[in-house]
Amino acid sequence: MKAYQLVEWARPPELRDVAVPEPGPGEVLLKVAGCGACHTDLHLMDRPMHVDPYERPPFTLGHESAGWVAALGTGVSGWQVGDAAAVYGAWGCGRCAPCRQGREMLCERIADVGSWGGGLGRDGGMAEYLLVPSARLLVPLGGLDPRDAAPLTDAALTPYHAIKSGLPLLGPDTWALVIGVGGLGHLAVQLLRAVSPAHVVAVDVEQARLELARRDGAEATVVAGASAAAEIHELTDGLGAMVVLDCVGSDQTMSLAAAAARAGGAVQVIGLGGGSLPLTVGVLPFDCSLTMPYWGSLGELAEVIELASAGAIHAHTERFALDEVAEAYARLRAGALQGRAVITPHG
Repeated sequence: MKAYQLVEWARPPELRDVAVPEPGPGEVLLKVAGCGACHTDLHLMDRPMHVDPYERPPFTLGHESAGWVAALGTGVSGWQVGDAAAVYGAWGCGRCAPCRQGREMLCERIADVGSWGGGLGRDGGMAEYLLVPSARLLVPLGGLDPRDAAPLTDAALTPYHAIKSGLPLLGPDTWALVIGVGGLGHLAVQLLRAVSPAHVVAVDVEQARLELARRDGAEATVVAGASAAAEIHELTDGLGAMVVLDCVGSDQTMSLAAAAARAGGAVQVIGLGGGSLPLTVGVLPFDCSLTMPYWGSLGELAEVIELASAGAIHAHTERFALDEVAEAYARLRAGALQGRAVITPHG
């Protein structure tokens, strides 16, 4: 089969011929319907050296995967060949306290597991088939098309995890701010509209993305720039946004997030843009928290899929064939995508 693999650090990934894996006890072989292209993949491609002991090339990229069950290892029950499933991407030990709670993204025995998950040290979904190490990591999709559902496993799950922690702050007279309405941000806007009564304002550098945010339910949009924080304060009657989701994570966006936040609110940085925010007195309003939520739990992924099944959210996607994967990543790097690029190995 074909697989898009990171072969060495600081070397462009390659589309290679590799053997189709066979599922062992407890494992599931998935025929990949779709795999989302994420900025995290670009960070891996750009890494100059081996700095993480749990990410060791060669491995197939792609941690946003969904597809159809192709084969079952011995001992697997509850699944049939042909079932559509989303893959929970954080592969923990399954035994520590966070894993038993479904929060495998916080696994305490990652050293024993030896990787962060598929596409993050083990083979991921940018291939024709994906070997999932345990059936517990699959979530049924029901009637959802797995090609459209693939981004739900990260691009929707990550903002949903952040939004859930901020829900107690979001009343009907409050504002939530989404900074960056690309792959994560456009779903963050939809999720806020679906699960909270708050008003939503979106910020981006691209007018086309702001127009998409309005279609997705943002009541107001602001073009990123020197006046953005002042515009947000004016929009919110001088109070600021109660919950800020920074879906970029650069120096500029983190600074804007702090400047636009409301006293008693929360700033949540979910983008991995490599930025920093000098934390001194006065940088944040009083009683405003700053957190860096990571991915989400298995239970939260099931809730995200329920929202999508009900029509409350949907990922805007652009599909690429597996032999077009390099083009998809080039478009992502250039900021030339709206929504999420999804690789569809089987059309």
